[in-house]
Amino acid sequence: MKISSDDQRAIGLILVCVGFLFFLIGLAARFKENYHSRVEISSTGFTVAAVLAAIGVILFFFSLRKKRG
Repeated sequence: MKISSDDQRAIGLILVCVGFLFFLIGLAARFKENYHSRVEISSTGFTVAAVLAAIGVILFFFSLRKKRG
């Protein structure tokens, strides 16, 4: 199944935005003082944010390369 470059660009942008949302969740958990499992949530949020943002950027760059070629 072939995915067009516009679809790849859209999926990449969505993944970057979802990664940003997970980053904000991790940041909010880091700032919450009276929550007992804040370290686990914040580290998980930061990890998921990094993975999703990396996948999104890779898909976005592949869509740009495909469009030129």
